[in-house]
Amino acid sequence: MSTLDNTQPDHNDDAGATVYDLSARRAAPATNLAGAELEPQHVVDGVILTDEENAELDRRIGRAGIARVRNVPARVVHTVRVVRQHEPTVKATRTVLGNSLYVVQGFESWARRAWDAGTFGVYRRQIKAAEAMGDREALREWTERKELAQERRHRRLMDLPGMAAGVAQVTAGSVAALLVVLLAISALVEITDTGRFLAVWEGILDAIGRIITAVTVVWTPFILTLPALVLLGAWREGRRQGTAPGWLSTAAEADADVTIDETTIARALEALRIPQITAYIKQGLPLQYITTARKDGRGTHAVLRLPAGVTAEKIARRRGDLATGLHRLSKEVWPTTGSEAGILDLWVADKGALAEGAGAYPLLEEGIVDIFKGVPFGRTLRGEPITCPVLERNTIGGGMPGQGKSSAARCVMAGAALDPTVEMRIWVPDANFDFEAFKPRCSRYVMGAEDEKIAEILEHLRELHDEVQTRGELLIKYEEPSVTRKLASAGIGLHPIVALLEEAHVAIQHPSYGAEIAQLLVNIVRLGRKRAIHLFLSTQAPTKDSMPRDVTRNCSNGIAFAVGDHVANDALLGQGAYAAGHRATELIPGTDKGTAVVKGFTGERSEIVQVYFLDVSRTNDQVTPIITRSLAAIETVGRGLPGAAVAAPAIESSRNLLEDLDAVMGEEPIRVADLPALLALLAQHAPRWTPYKSLTGKALRDQLAELGVKVPSTKNTYPVDPVTVRDALAREATADLDDEG
Repeated sequence: MSTLDNTQPDHNDDAGATVYDLSARRAAPATNLAGAELEPQHVVDGVILTDEENAELDRRIGRAGIARVRNVPARVVHTVRVVRQHEPTVKATRTVLGNSLYVVQGFESWARRAWDAGTFGVYRRQIKAAEAMGDREALREWTERKELAQERRHRRLMDLPGMAAGVAQVTAGSVAALLVVLLAISALVEITDTGRFLAVWEGILDAIGRIITAVTVVWTPFILTLPALVLLGAWREGRRQGTAPGWLSTAAEADADVTIDETTIARALEALRIPQITAYIKQGLPLQYITTARKDGRGTHAVLRLPAGVTAEKIARRRGDLATGLHRLSKEVWPTTGSEAGILDLWVADKGALAEGAGAYPLLEEGIVDIFKGVPFGRTLRGEPITCPVLERNTIGGGMPGQGKSSAARCVMAGAALDPTVEMRIWVPDANFDFEAFKPRCSRYVMGAEDEKIAEILEHLRELHDEVQTRGELLIKYEEPSVTRKLASAGIGLHPIVALLEEAHVAIQHPSYGAEIAQLLVNIVRLGRKRAIHLFLSTQAPTKDSMPRDVTRNCSNGIAFAVGDHVANDALLGQGAYAAGHRATELIPGTDKGTAVVKGFTGERSEIVQVYFLDVSRTNDQVTPIITRSLAAIETVGRGLPGAAVAAPAIESSRNLLEDLDAVMGEEPIRVADLPALLALLAQHAPRWTPYKSLTGKALRDQLAELGVKVPSTKNTYPVDPVTVRDALAREATADLDDEG
């Protein structure tokens, strides 16, 4: 509203319309339609209308029979209906009406419950629901239950006369026994001269009189307060079971919580306006609860069968809409598919319970880890701590960018760092700062996307693959099927190795080294598990092209943040996970950041977990203190950094093609197309030189031309003469000597 000090209401007509001059200055006194000059009055508020709004207002006023406003030159005169509301009065009225309605709904709830108790209403509704669902087994069960309940009630009614006679007999016997005891006490008092015979009876009568007086004193206030107590009870019942209309809601109640029970859930489902649910509830049929709503950790859990034609997946897709009906945020409501497509497994967090996330990392300040018992990972939605098993496992984790994938990897690696016996290896084929803080704790660390860095990662994976074979021989020597805690701590080369390949898809899809990297990963996850080698593969895109299927099949731990489709979902959580209702596709990017669906962590097929967050920013570096503490723990046990005693494999950055050709060629010319295979099999010289493995005859011919070795076509066979190769090699050696001279 605008405040114009020189704008006055001009007049009020019988219809309640008020004429205002809203111009900045008055060119002439305002007049009404009769031509009479209006008395100026003080105006506090006014509204400036556009020409279109003014025209619409004129049309509405004309229909209502109210005199229209005529424009005065050099000023704007609008007609405005002013409605004032006294907020305290409105709030008080809503409060009174709302609480009164609660009382009425409370009495209604009591009456309904009494009627149900008298007419077996619960059984009738369940029988009706079973008939509507066509569930013959449930229909037979509830019919039998109703008949048993009726029989028990009939038996109790038939037993009432006998029970009343028994109570009367017991009462009469008790009174008679009491009189006998009093007579005996009175006689004893008289005989022993300790008092009079009648004094005992007088004392009893006096006590009875006092009790009657006390009851009389208490009875009157009780009778007076009884209606208030009944109204209070009805109010509480109505508030618990009833629902106030929306127009009675106040701003103060906007953040009020609601009790999550069967009634609330049914109303929230009905509000989705799914035809089958709406029709089912309109028939007065109750939803069938396999597990009734009950407290479960930080929220409420319920399992129910949906009406025919409605799948739990359909409800899950409308998670946000369901959350509004339950007065919750989307991330506080978790509908998933139960044991059947039509069974909804619903967990609803207490309001605001998930806002704190998983909480602080439990080993942030102190503590060490036994890697054989797992590492701290996060909390389930119910608030229970959950650990990530490491030994005899491999892990694959992934999700859309920015949803917590790298944070989950940091969490696992930080826990592993706090076991002094663990050797850590981290490879990041990208320019990424996320794991730089771990570098002092690692025996192998590579970060970068350049070809040289990918080649180094490949060499380290070859080394790890050789380590797998060596450890197999050690297990045979020590006659153990797998590495135990005792062997891991014995210093015999069987200490645990936890290796992380971050952004694994980048390395796997490298044009030169990717194929060999993929095969090495397959072999390591297949064989390294029992040999205390844990491989953690983290990726954004777990597809058949970016992650070998044999890797995903052999990773028993799966961590899935929000993913885009069922293919990525099943790659992370196992084949058939999506169809079975274990769906990271239901996580909402951004809303569910830091929340993942995990497999292999517990006895359940999957769990929804809020993952601990470890910050690596310069202003709040939480990882470096953990790494410093882990290095101190290693020093305390008197050992060096695990794995550091073995030098990292040397990385060949280049080879002399002429020297290698001299080594593989004899005295006779060889077709250029046959030479790449000889170079790739050069066991003593270049067994791991990847460029030779992808070398073609044409590419070799081009490289030789650059080195001054001409390869003739000779009937399109392009033979390479070893003499020309060795001549070029000699010229190269002579040129080197000339340079030195």
